[in-house]
Amino acid sequence: MIDLRSDTVTKPTPAMRRAMAEAEVGDDVYGEDPTINRLERRAAEIIGKQAALFVPTGSMGNLIGI
Repeated sequence: MIDLRSDTVTKPTPAMRRAMAEAEVGDDVYGEDPTINRLERRAAEIIGKQAALFVPTGSMGNLIGI
């Protein structure tokens, strides 16, 4: 059975845990997280903008827009 109620009821697989442990990390508040930097560059590229800003929720994105 697949439980689709929320992402908080699932557990990461061993491969997911390994990927998290081996990922490059940095402080995204100071623009030093290489993964977030790549994501923002790619998003800007896709939508044809100079820059993009990753936010963790749709609500936050909506608030920033207004």
